[in-house]
Amino acid sequence: MASGSIVLKDDRDVAMLRHAARLVERVLADAATRIKPGANTLEIDLEAEKIIREAGARPAFKGYQFDPDEMPFPGSLCMSVNDVVVHGIPSEDVILQEGDVISVDCGVELDGYFGDFAYTFAVGEISEEKRALLDATKQSLYEGIAKASAGNRVGDIGNAVQTYTESRGYGVVTALVGHGIGQRLHEPPSVPNTGRRGWGKKLKRGMTICIEPMINMGTDEVTVDDDGWTIRTADGLPSAHYEHMVLVTKGSAEVISSYDAIEAALAASQGGVAPEASGAEPAHA
Repeated sequence: MASGSIVLKDDRDVAMLRHAARLVERVLADAATRIKPGANTLEIDLEAEKIIREAGARPAFKGYQFDPDEMPFPGSLCMSVNDVVVHGIPSEDVILQEGDVISVDCGVELDGYFGDFAYTFAVGEISEEKRALLDATKQSLYEGIAKASAGNRVGDIGNAVQTYTESRGYGVVTALVGHGIGQRLHEPPSVPNTGRRGWGKKLKRGMTICIEPMINMGTDEVTVDDDGWTIRTADGLPSAHYEHMVLVTKGSAEVISSYDAIEAALAASQGGVAPEASGAEPAHA
């Protein structure tokens, strides 16, 4: 978990974060055009790194370590297919198949500020059950965002996500959480996807946070592969993951990131269709 004090952002900070977020949007929009049956996740990742570096930025995930004794993350994108919740490692051996779902999480550092958000894509035609999972997970993100106003608490966000998804029979991952973002990729506070209303850190104007529901079709329990990164559902059922960068204000929260270019690319692509809906310390996703 990120340590230190919560950093409130001024207008310049927010402009810089928005600039970084636009680059992430470009990367994910490009990925949207490449996600189709027969593609491998490494080739998509390499194109993403090219876009990031040509923009004068660096991939924030590549080489990242939560712990100095663990293997650095080898990719520029986290590419998580089907039962992989988050932190899927790009590989030429992971070939996308018709009916898969894949969460793509991208982080960049541009001019000293970070952008970080995620989208879950359908690979070709997917089942009604998977479509419902994607739609519910995406909508739960917006349910959480609606509670991200000054004076509320972090628990209000988590409670909104949890209530929406659990009422539909899904499992909410508790081992992973959202986080603050700014001149560090992971800043306080942690932003869980479960919680009690009125509990947790108080939200203040100028806070910038990443809200990122990770929702499973079945159990909320997860396992970690031997690589130390790949997190899977314990029952092998699919998972979905959506994430936005959000500025806390006195009124409605302001979403810094955008899915517009991603969903425009999906609409124009034959390879995908956009969803309809808009014991250890939990790790940051």
